[in-house]
Amino acid sequence: MNRMLVKALIAGGAMVAAGIGPARADDNDYPTEARADYVFGCMAANGQTREALTKCACSIDAIAAILPYDKYVQASTILGMRQGIGQRANEFRSTKMFDDKVSELRRAQAEAEIRCYRPTAN
Repeated sequence: MNRMLVKALIAGGAMVAAGIGPARADDNDYPTEARADYVFGCMAANGQTREALTKCACSIDAIAAILPYDKYVQASTILGMRQGIGQRANEFRSTKMFDDKVSELRRAQAEAEIRCYRPTAN
């Protein structure tokens, strides 16, 4: 993960913690930019097709229904920090509290995969 993305994740987490950022109807309502960023990344990994767009959009909607946005940002930030090297990155890899936050995101992603990526009958 590049440094600019890590910085953006950290800044996003700080904005959420401070209560700054786009106005949202409720805690589970992810900002449009966050949803679009997820879909762009998902499509890069799964193909630039209409089917991938549909599945990726479904996936972030499912995650948003399960995991409040602030927890999503926290887990994403932790995952980004784990990509680094050195003592600070090791702390993000070896702290149970961080593992628990990432596990919540992984569970939401697994549920989204079940909802959005299972084969459709022809």
